Amino acid sequence: MKKEVIIIGGGIIGLCCAYYLQQNGHQVMIVDKSDLSSGASFVNAGYITPSHIIPLAAPGMISKGLKWMLNSSSPFYVKPRLDADFLKWSWLFKKSATAKHVEKSIPIIKDINILSRELYTEMHNSDDFDFHLERKGLLMCYQTDKVGEAEWNMGKRAIQEGLKVQNLTKEEVKTLEPNIDFNIKGAVYYDSDAHMTPTNFMSQMITFLKENGVEFYTNEAITNLHVSDGKVVSIETEKRTIKADEFVLSAGSWSAVLAKKLNINIPLQAGKGYRIDVLNDTKITMPAILAEAKVAVTPMHGFTRFAGTMEIGGINHTINPKRVNAIANAAKNYYNELEIPEAAIANAACGLRPCSPDGLPYIGKTKYYKNLTIATGHAMMGWSLGPATGKLVSELIGEKPLSIKLDGFEVERFG
Repeated sequence: MKKEVIIIGGGIIGLCCAYYLQQNGHQVMIVDKSDLSSGASFVNAGYITPSHIIPLAAPGMISKGLKWMLNSSSPFYVKPRLDADFLKWSWLFKKSATAKHVEKSIPIIKDINILSRELYTEMHNSDDFDFHLERKGLLMCYQTDKVGEAEWNMGKRAIQEGLKVQNLTKEEVKTLEPNIDFNIKGAVYYDSDAHMTPTNFMSQMITFLKENGVEFYTNEAITNLHVSDGKVVSIETEKRTIKADEFVLSAGSWSAVLAKKLNINIPLQAGKGYRIDVLNDTKITMPAILAEAKVAVTPMHGFTRFAGTMEIGGINHTINPKRVNAIANAAKNYYNELEIPEAAIANAACGLRPCSPDGLPYIGKTKYYKNLTIATGHAMMGWSLGPATGKLVSELIGEKPLSIKLDGFEVERFG
């Protein structure tokens, strides 16, 4: 049955929800408080990552967070503050950071990532798009034996899940990147991964949706959501009130704020990440993560992106120069001949990733409002999981069989 659907949020998740809903014959409207030209969907590393099977909430992250708390340039930085939502999120994060949780999450994360990779490939192979997509895998480059051993242990766990993984020496890495002078001991190589250029995909998807009847209401912040008889009936912005049959909340780090207007509790914290785009030829052709520094390196369409850090410090877009410089310095430390111009560092940008306490997204209907679907909390996997999330949301709204089970993604799992 054809429905009118309002999607709140026009990032990668919202656009992919719109795409699959439109493909299934629904009338779709996207409402966003921005002009859809910036944010986490535009500054991420562009990875499609079946290799990333370990959730953010994992054993050791609490001690690392405490260790790095006094270092504002550390890869994972938590700014302590007396805020009720932050304190509750922190307690839930600590509660989730167990070996049992990790083991339960591994197959869930792997399956939804593989589904998303297949869906990206389908879109890429269609006549509707011409975006940049390459499957070259991912190098987890390490400089120390300790980190190399930890990365290989994760690699062996991924092999158990059916992924193809190799532990490469520095010389073997050189065969994949012959023009790069690495300062590493080796790398764990995942064949499963792919990469893209986010701005390239976002612009093409927005154009496609507009040409196929999706309505966009941009630069319109939502001021209220109206409910009646157990359903959301309309949203209100500064400019208008819009009614619909179904509603999708996919507003990234702002989702929890809007959910509160409906008395729904979805614990979220904004995790700020930064990117530096280098336009000159770096000779880098392989996506890589610099393991000790937690910096992602992606050869994109026309430039190389260096991205990283997870800064839990509230909703703000303040650029911390120390964190930007840490990314640049780490990149130059791993790539001996790399030059990052000062202009590129000065033009660094940031985005906010919506982080759930257990590292898994919220995807599903709510028990409070039968016509409200929530899709947020993807943390560092938002780009990777966009199409899979969009397809699942479309299946939920269209009352169709689900491509994968939603166990682990329940919206009300924290009460």
